[in-house]
Amino acid sequence: MQVNNKHMITVDEIVSVAQEMKDKGATLGMIHGHLDKEGKKVVTYDYFLGNAVESYEVTDVTTLPTVSEIWATAASWPEIEIHELIGVDFDGLDMSQRLFLPADMLDGKGQIFVTPMNELRENNLKED
Repeated sequence: MQVNNKHMITVDEIVSVAQEMKDKGATLGMIHGHLDKEGKKVVTYDYFLGNAVESYEVTDVTTLPTVSEIWATAASWPEIEIHELIGVDFDGLDMSQRLFLPADMLDGKGQIFVTPMNELRENNLKED
């Protein structure tokens, strides 16, 4: 049976934890980010180690160190995604290219422009 162990860490611990997990033979499963209920940015690093998922979470962040020097593309792609989607910067990571979102879809802070459904309907009715 797989277990998930969650650990809260600080920004200063991200790189050392990444290196420790690599040294132990873990696999970087995913780096993911979201906004919590208060709008704070949260980033979680999931490592697979034996039958456990070791999740390391850092909250209320705007800039983090990249772990792509340790984990290569397994880290750089999700870090760029997190940058595009919620606006977290990763020191040491080349973020000059976009992965999937065109620049005109963002408000400059990493947030995607969303048009409310009723506005889309109104615009479609006007075109008919």
